[in-house]
Amino acid sequence: MKALIVDDDRVLADVVAFTLRREGFEVIQAYDGVAGLARWADEQPDLVVLDVNMPKMDGFEVCRRIRAQADTPILLLTVRGEEDDIVSGLEIGADDYIVKPFSPRQLVARTKAILRRAGGKTPPTELYSGDLCFAPAKREVTLGPGTAPASLTPLESRLLECLLINAGQVLTFDTIIDQVWGAGGADRDMLRQLVRRLRAKIEPDPSKPTYIQTVPGLGYGVVK
Repeated sequence: MKALIVDDDRVLADVVAFTLRREGFEVIQAYDGVAGLARWADEQPDLVVLDVNMPKMDGFEVCRRIRAQADTPILLLTVRGEEDDIVSGLEIGADDYIVKPFSPRQLVARTKAILRRAGGKTPPTELYSGDLCFAPAKREVTLGPGTAPASLTPLESRLLECLLINAGQVLTFDTIIDQVWGAGGADRDMLRQLVRRLRAKIEPDPSKPTYIQTVPGLGYGVVK
């Protein structure tokens, strides 16, 4: 499943992107209406999360132009809460409308409901890197067909999920600590120990890691 996020608030766009990646979406982003429309045409996403107040072209016009060409599910995301704006958004073809501020849980529920109504696929419940398959809900990892699953602790599970939803990227030590423990909840030595324990469970040879790669002085990453 591919989601396009179009929002000129880059901080909020990154929060939405992280939330949807956790649900298994591939995420692409744009930061104004014109760029968003172009990325929609190029990428043909399964879902569009679209801010209303944007430069160059507002979300209503982007929604109108997408709807003139396709039935792509569209969730409007905006600070506007007036009834006229909500009605306008729905009348031009938006599938739903969520008012800022919102919770990640609410965003996920709305996107899943939109996709169900649209007859779309539900996001995957597993994350992958090569032969590694991780089921977050079960906190289990398998390393290829026919292999027995390995159970992870909650901390190990949060670490692996954080790395897999950002596969192909290097996450800094501090970013990972914030995602796994919360801001100030741990230090780099605790993170190194957690990585070592996780590697012992998922790496064929923990001394020569295949999945969790160390970038000296910066952080860790997982191959996409």
